[in-house]
Amino acid sequence: MGITILISALAAFSWLVVIGFFALAVLRARQGRKTRGAVTGIITALILAVVLNTVSAGLVFIQPQERGVVISAVAPAGYRQETLQPGLRWVIPYAENVRTYSISKSTYTMSIALLEGDIQGDDSIAARTSDGQEVYIDASIIFSLDPSEILDVHITWQDRYLNGLVRPTVRGIIRDAVSQFQVNEVYSTKRDQLKMQIEDDLRVALEENGLLLSDFVLRNITFTTEYAASIEVKQIAEQRAQEAEYIVGQRKQEAEQARQVAEGTRDAAIIEAQGRAQSQVIEAKAEAEALQLIADVLAKNPQLLNYRYIEKLAPGIQVMLVPNDNPYLLPLPELPSQ
Repeated sequence: MGITILISALAAFSWLVVIGFFALAVLRARQGRKTRGAVTGIITALILAVVLNTVSAGLVFIQPQERGVVISAVAPAGYRQETLQPGLRWVIPYAENVRTYSISKSTYTMSIALLEGDIQGDDSIAARTSDGQEVYIDASIIFSLDPSEILDVHITWQDRYLNGLVRPTVRGIIRDAVSQFQVNEVYSTKRDQLKMQIEDDLRVALEENGLLLSDFVLRNITFTTEYAASIEVKQIAEQRAQEAEYIVGQRKQEAEQARQVAEGTRDAAIIEAQGRAQSQVIEAKAEAEALQLIADVLAKNPQLLNYRYIEKLAPGIQVMLVPNDNPYLLPLPELPSQ
């Protein structure tokens, strides 16, 4: 690219040199001096200017992100069949010129926001759903020219492909796709499906016209004021229903916890009562067994009880007085007769 600029600058400068020699020749002629040297300079500078301008007209530098279409006065079709690839290229001076097209990715945005879209103001896409609701779509597409189709794009669209092809195609495909969905599907359950359908249809349509779709961005979906208000009311009602359901669930959980606590308390009381009953049974059995053992011993040793009684008396007692009208608690041993 630098060499083409340099040659163009030298060509322009050479014409200044031609003008300078011409002015010098006129000045010398008025002064009656010889003009042969000035005329020679004019001829030399003129030849140099023509050569430089011819070279400048024939040399073209194609940037890496560009492709060039050669418009030719000598080609039968009026253009070369092959596009120019990146680099320094040569065309026939004055008989051919080059129209360059960028193959870099471009983004085209249509938005309801005033300063976000390629067209200032509300440029969203108005569409109707299958149930008759109007929605407004904000969208962006990222695309590029197909390098192998540059010539066809030039012949068909030239530099009008953006407003003549991309914009109307995107808007039409979005409207057709939205019309196949209900409004609640557009903003909730089938939004991804809507995006994929638009992207697939758009890719086919652009490729048929020499453009490549990189991505489709469904930026935003806006509803009419009335429908937006109804959605808000519905969302509030759903939120309240969810809150009520949560409260009911919480109350059920608290009741279940209370029931489990009560069951635990009841089970603990039952276990404690069973333990006491079992303890009393064991004590009664032990006591009964002890009494049975005592009875067995007494049956075998009748005097043992008297012995144990006397043994408990104080060691100094020698005489005991008992009422004569009361029976003896213990049988007294028989005294021998005198």
